[in-house]
Amino acid sequence: MTAPHTPPTAGRGLDRRTLFQCLLSGGALLVGARLGAATGLLAADAVDTDCADALQPSVWLAIDPNGAVRIWAHRSEMGTGIRTSLPMVVADELGADWDRVEIVQALGDTAYGSQNTDGSRSVRRFYETMRQAGAAARALLEQAAANTWGVDASACTAREHTVHGPDGRSLGFGALVAAARELELPSEDSLRFRPRSEWRYVGKEEVKFYDLDDVVTGAAKFGADVRPEGMVFAAIWRVPVLGGTIEDFDDAAARAVPGVLDVVELEPFRGAPAFQALGGIAVIARNTFAAFQGRDALEVEWEGGRHAAFDSDAFHEAMQATAHKPGTVVRELGDVDTAMESATATHEAMYSVPFLAHAQMEPVNAVAHFVDGKCTVWAPTQNPQAAQASVAQALRIGPADVTVHVTLLGGGFGRKSKPDYVVEAALLSKQLGKPVRVQWSREDDTRHDYYHSAAAVYAKAGLDADGMPQAWLQRSVFPPIGLTFNPLGTQPSAGELGLGFTDIPYGIANLRCEAGPAKAGTRIGWMRSVHHVQHAFAECSFVDELAARAGKDPVEYLEALIGEPRLVDMTGVDYPNQGETLERYPVDTGRLLRVLRHVAKESGWGRELPKGRGLGIAAHRSFLGYVCCVVEVDVQKNGTVRIPRVDIGIDAGTVINPDRVRAQLEGATAFGIGIAMLGEISFEKGAVVQSNYDSFPVPRIHESAREVRTYILPSEELPSGVGETGTPPIAPAVCNAIFAATGKRVRELPVRKHDLSWG
Repeated sequence: MTAPHTPPTAGRGLDRRTLFQCLLSGGALLVGARLGAATGLLAADAVDTDCADALQPSVWLAIDPNGAVRIWAHRSEMGTGIRTSLPMVVADELGADWDRVEIVQALGDTAYGSQNTDGSRSVRRFYETMRQAGAAARALLEQAAANTWGVDASACTAREHTVHGPDGRSLGFGALVAAARELELPSEDSLRFRPRSEWRYVGKEEVKFYDLDDVVTGAAKFGADVRPEGMVFAAIWRVPVLGGTIEDFDDAAARAVPGVLDVVELEPFRGAPAFQALGGIAVIARNTFAAFQGRDALEVEWEGGRHAAFDSDAFHEAMQATAHKPGTVVRELGDVDTAMESATATHEAMYSVPFLAHAQMEPVNAVAHFVDGKCTVWAPTQNPQAAQASVAQALRIGPADVTVHVTLLGGGFGRKSKPDYVVEAALLSKQLGKPVRVQWSREDDTRHDYYHSAAAVYAKAGLDADGMPQAWLQRSVFPPIGLTFNPLGTQPSAGELGLGFTDIPYGIANLRCEAGPAKAGTRIGWMRSVHHVQHAFAECSFVDELAARAGKDPVEYLEALIGEPRLVDMTGVDYPNQGETLERYPVDTGRLLRVLRHVAKESGWGRELPKGRGLGIAAHRSFLGYVCCVVEVDVQKNGTVRIPRVDIGIDAGTVINPDRVRAQLEGATAFGIGIAMLGEISFEKGAVVQSNYDSFPVPRIHESAREVRTYILPSEELPSGVGETGTPPIAPAVCNAIFAATGKRVRELPVRKHDLSWG
């Protein structure tokens, strides 16, 4: 992994902030801002001062006189390949040779627009930005070559790290840097983008994961690999109940542990937890082992506070009771009540999803060094800008005085976009006057997470004589993420309800969606696919139930329910659509049908299976992409469930990196199987019961799918989400397959709680 650098900045005749405001608007590079000679964009204060003669036309890339191309990766790498994929777009438009590209991890800086690497937004929000960055730099090189040869720029083409001109003339990128530095930036409307036929990297299989060699050889640098001189290690004892208080503690035994240097207390958070440090007792030591041993030796008297009675079983019962009552109407079509009354029959079901932990492989950790009123942080963070802001607030310094270096992440799933652990390290460093690494254990991660919301989703359909719904009512009840930031925010937001609930794609004339309030005694946060977890589980399972009741094939029933290809009319619905306009990213049932039919065909839907085996299907739109999966289960007579095969396909629009898309679908399958079969966080007396992978298991090899077949549907639509998009339909497809195999319907996750024995 290359060392982090600051972005190229303007230090000559144009202040840095003004430059960034000109270059960026909502994360997009506006190369149309004609800022004078390109040399005016070069940074006098850039970190890489060893090459002050580089061409740096934007914050995204620099070309050195020796021809080397450096591309700044502003998103966090946690296995998705985003440090590879976005630079691929730049390199393709530039015409660079990938072997001569160096990827530089960017610092946390608002210059880059959003750096929050979650929500499946990285490619979608920065694909066009990266194209513009590459095309603008290419235009400068081609114009420089044209000026050198006295020809029109249209006669010059940059490819394979060389600008080619008429009569076989050519000049390498490095040879053109000096001349290109004297040119004005091209206007935005003058940029020429390469046609798909000329793409060398985008959509192709040849580009290797940039960090692969370092990862597989152990050379990659993760958060725990950072070791500034003089660093000490900290493990923190935290009150098991959110908002509880420490009444008294005895640290004598902790201080007697070899290697322990000190024991200090961290103040508890105030108000809503947000991204604040939870507080507690920190044991400072020469290494992590001593720190953990010392922490375990602490004797602490504590009080649980207002959440000491929180019990997840009672909470689930309360949510289900709320879901049985009318809620706040968030979408309505036609007259549901009248259509329900006139229906030939009705069918209803209640679905339940537990609290879930992220359980990423690498427990959170961070290194901080506070000195002379400034703080430097090294962390595996998905959101360096949030870390910067949160540390600044906690230390009462300006954000500009906080430098955040992003290391590689050993998984994230949304947990590492919440920088409470970074704040802990910063507070301790300020208190101790030396670099501090805060290391969480697996138990810390499990018991002090920002949990995925538990949920209850109720569905009721009024059916016609053919078993098709003429009325559909659904209610969703879950503690919203807003509670973490505002204790009074018990009602789900429009954005949360837009995650698979209000954007239901079925062609139903009479539809009503309602939401109810819930308040939990824990931190709630976003986790991979967020509220699509419960909404896809409920809706895709309910459709399968309706198909079975009607005696129809689930695929044929689902096709009929979706109806003719159309753009779903969301008029009158508060539907944020992932921050995108419906004109750019409509709810397109044609794309959902396309992926449904493709996966059904490839899976061999309808093939005969022996007793105890079954196929289940689910199709769902999430994060602006469309996914369908068919799961095959093998249920043993004792109820043990095995998954021989999963077929999963995606329409994600324009695909940058097919290898990473397939990997994400495979990972989403494993993650979804974990949600379906195993995952559950429960609370007793306000504290989390589970502690490690033995009590909050993730799928082991024999519990995962034996075979995963992935399909990427070709598309020239705008890029959509991938990382989160594959997860939502897995759980309902698993449960639908269990019904096909055993006749037993699973409405409450995880599956392991149910007796599925047969025969």
